Amino acid sequence: MDSSDRIVSSMQLACQQLSIAPPSHQAVCDIIGLSLDIAIKKIIPGVSEEQIKALIAAYSEQYTHLNTTQTPLYDGVVETMQRLKDTGFLLGVATGKSRRGLDRVLAQTQLDQFIDFRRGADEANSKPDPLMLSQILREAGLDADQAFMIGDTSYDLEMAQRIAMPSIGVSYGMHSIEVLNRFKPQYIADEFPHIADWLES
Repeated sequence: MDSSDRIVSSMQLACQQLSIAPPSHQAVCDIIGLSLDIAIKKIIPGVSEEQIKALIAAYSEQYTHLNTTQTPLYDGVVETMQRLKDTGFLLGVATGKSRRGLDRVLAQTQLDQFIDFRRGADEANSKPDPLMLSQILREAGLDADQAFMIGDTSYDLEMAQRIAMPSIGVSYGMHSIEVLNRFKPQYIADEFPHIADWLES
């Protein structure tokens, strides 16, 4: 889903609420995918642990309850997820969101019916540490070379690279193709359905 505008505005509003200078739109986009505590340290130099806790609470309230910015699914997501399931693929999610937030989003979008495995940032180390992927692989009974990590940030592709898991990038997300290519993905998709086309080929 395209949640970037909501993430950015929620973080900026949370900072304003706590009288902290809000980071730029690009600065927030650059840390999307990291767990909140790590992300906040990167975009707000010198922030205290007390401020981090307050910002996480304020951000969560903004994102979950107050911010009405739309977070639409990208074109073809539901159809492609169904196609992958019908083909026999197991599908999992490794995210910088909390497990609670992930479960809520999957239920709201009705994508939970497609997901076999899920890990949130509060269940493992933050990306790009590959622990989330290792946990999912262990649960699935698979080796790293039997799976693909699909992601739109360098954090996604780096955590795959760290455990020699093949990866697929997408060009329409947070990080540029140039940045994604540094982590040697096997393919970069310009549209979500292209992922299924490539996997099936």
